[in-house]
Amino acid sequence: MSEWTPTTCLRCAVGCGLQQHGKDGRGLVAVRGDPTHPVTRGQACRRGIDETVSGGERVTRPLVRDGGDLVATDWDTVLDIVAERFGTALRASRDGVAVLGSGQQTNEAAYALGKLARGGFRTRYYDANTTLCMASAVTAYHQTFGSDAPPPTYDDIPAARTHLIWGANPAVAHPVLYRWIAESATDPDSRLIVVDPVDSETAEDADRHVRPKPGTDLALARAVLAALVEADAVDEEFVGRVTTGFDALAARLPSVRAAADTAGVTIETVAALAEAFADPTLVYWGMGVNQNVHGTATARALIDLCLATGNLGPGSGPFSLTGQANSMGARVCSAKGTWPGHRPFEDSDHRDAVAETWGVTAADLPADPGPGPVGVVDALRDGPVNATWTVATNPVAGMPDASVVRAALKDTFLVVQDAFRTETADLADVVLPAATWGESEGTVTNMERTVSRVRAATAPPGAARQDIRIIAQIANRMGLSLFEHTTPDPEAVFTELAALTAGTSADLSGITYERLDTDGAVRWPAPDGETQGGYRYLTDGDWSFPTPSNLAHFSRGTHDDLAEPTDESYPLTLTTARRADAYNTGVRTRADEADPPVARIHPKTIRAHAASLESNRAVVESRRGAVESRVERDDAIPPGMVWLPIHHPAVNKLTLPVVDPESAEPNLKQCAVAVSPLESRADDSSRPS
Repeated sequence: MSEWTPTTCLRCAVGCGLQQHGKDGRGLVAVRGDPTHPVTRGQACRRGIDETVSGGERVTRPLVRDGGDLVATDWDTVLDIVAERFGTALRASRDGVAVLGSGQQTNEAAYALGKLARGGFRTRYYDANTTLCMASAVTAYHQTFGSDAPPPTYDDIPAARTHLIWGANPAVAHPVLYRWIAESATDPDSRLIVVDPVDSETAEDADRHVRPKPGTDLALARAVLAALVEADAVDEEFVGRVTTGFDALAARLPSVRAAADTAGVTIETVAALAEAFADPTLVYWGMGVNQNVHGTATARALIDLCLATGNLGPGSGPFSLTGQANSMGARVCSAKGTWPGHRPFEDSDHRDAVAETWGVTAADLPADPGPGPVGVVDALRDGPVNATWTVATNPVAGMPDASVVRAALKDTFLVVQDAFRTETADLADVVLPAATWGESEGTVTNMERTVSRVRAATAPPGAARQDIRIIAQIANRMGLSLFEHTTPDPEAVFTELAALTAGTSADLSGITYERLDTDGAVRWPAPDGETQGGYRYLTDGDWSFPTPSNLAHFSRGTHDDLAEPTDESYPLTLTTARRADAYNTGVRTRADEADPPVARIHPKTIRAHAASLESNRAVVESRRGAVESRVERDDAIPPGMVWLPIHHPAVNKLTLPVVDPESAEPNLKQCAVAVSPLESRADDSSRPS
């Protein structure tokens, strides 16, 4: 392979078009933006280009545990072992195997994995790491509109006059998207407002930066809505025509002052936020909202602000910022929370359609979508699960209360399918070497619902294989006739998937590989070969939502206590977030995992809680664990907070496994911690480790 090969970047969910140049035996040797790609027209960020070319310790041979060591073997051996052990677990219980997928898989691989997990294994213990970051937004969209995904598209960014970024840092997480937002915000009569306790890279550019107390976003959103009601600034005509439930919500609203006090902001700040909604407003949010026990309620409260002010339509609306490259594809394709095409999980007609396509009976399919990733770990500890299969995910580093996750996985028969040597792979009984970016064929779906191709420009190293092939071979070894071939054609798998979504709210049936080769990218819903999706739920000026009433629904949630308040023993609040130079759990970008993570702490916090700190080495500890850290004094972090990066494998030893009761997304963004000088730890054996 020596020519430039077009593909889609898998670094984040913006969906930038890339061109890649590969040489078999050397991998990718050069990557650049693709000027012909209709989404980004040649734009790309430096980190996406660099990380596509290189990064991470690759797994190139199948590995099997022999005594205490992982030793290289061949594919026939590991497939036989996996088939036998999975079969034994499933004979004991249809829920005997847990499967954890990823937003790093292609649409085709995500669909194939869900088909095997749900239709072959028949397990309810199947989920993906996308639940850890997007489930609250997904649930909020379903509850409000009757369907998942943001109504706006990238085309709406230039037309917005107010860009309100809440609990997100797209300057770091989504650089190309942020360029578009920043450019629009510099237009006359336009503004950028950021709501974030941290003075982030995005906040540095803001016309107004609002810094609520950690964990009080719902209180602040309700304060803004109460201020809109007081100012008679609700768009009553739009609310009456397009929505339902506003009066019930208005009756439950707190006073502006009470909610502002809870959030730790002034009434004047609340008024300024309310006034910003008078102009066409796009509300973007990210993990700072979603990763909270009130994540769904807060996401819905942000959507409520859009509905109440008529900010639904071109140039406005709620726009959640998706993290992983194919998180949106996993939501449509993987049979994780809904059946493919967002078919409702419990609906008998939809279950029949899925069963018929897969060649199984509806009774073979699990009755519910399962408890989420944290619930899967609970089932490893005291439930029916005896074997676990992880695909392109690193739960030992990426899930909350990671020491418990590690212990649970260590006690199960663990199969890890990954391109890289991860903390989870180090625990595995079997490691299946997988292809990664630039080595796989298929499609992905970006955060604005646009499907585009990913293409291989080089062969995988060693004996590594594409995910979809590994999945089909495991099914074949287990005697499950779900796939026609042991090396499935990704195009044929996509054709099956697309047909299964026909007539659904996430209709892919008008998308083919041939069309993608011609058009470059197509946004769903695409029910035929000529059309593609635009602004959702709006047709010729009329609104219609796939809800029983055909109306959008207001919510009723109000602020409640933090999942883990601070106290005398743990007086500080931990938050975690991204760095610009790192990727997910860090397997592609860590220089040296032995180095401790950097804890950013305000100088006032250090003086108050770690005054004896001398060497800039400290221990950050929670009720669940303790992590050695290098301390960086940073005025950007509010007093009383400790900031740690999500990318270091030790950080989630600290975090809290409590989940949002509606979305099952864990409360990763806030927990109570203490900080002490490293020197003092040697004399204190009472703390967790």
